[in-house]
Amino acid sequence: MKEFKSTSVEVRLPSRMGFEKVAMSTAAAVAKLMGFREDRVEDLKTAVAEACINAIEHGNRMNEKLSVGVVLSAASDRLEVKVIDDGKGMRTQPIKPDIDKKIHGEEDPRGMGMFLIQALVDEAEWVAGVNGRSSYVRLVIRLDKETE
Repeated sequence: MKEFKSTSVEVRLPSRMGFEKVAMSTAAAVAKLMGFREDRVEDLKTAVAEACINAIEHGNRMNEKLSVGVVLSAASDRLEVKVIDDGKGMRTQPIKPDIDKKIHGEEDPRGMGMFLIQALVDEAEWVAGVNGRSSYVRLVIRLDKETE
């Protein structure tokens, strides 16, 4: 495989459900150019979609006047994705949901997106913005060159 030069791609999305698919396909295209295996591309697509949906719904509170920024930074060994919104951000890191309680209807079935993101990527970090604005989630997925 030829050496991949570091590059950055930015996408700005409206805060409207459905536009997370634009970020998914952009992230998938970059990952494929970098040489990621198909299963890792699918993991990345799901994590990026969840992050964008959270940014639209919770960060920007469905306010269509606000946008969601997606910045993909590709290096030779990894892809970093930042999903940026205008919300205040998380006060704490996500906690593992009780899946049994969710399945049996004892807890709201929602609220698994952040846990899912953590399970699909190599690193996930939620960062609250300065002065309560421009929060982001940073996702990192590493390229496994030994299995390529």
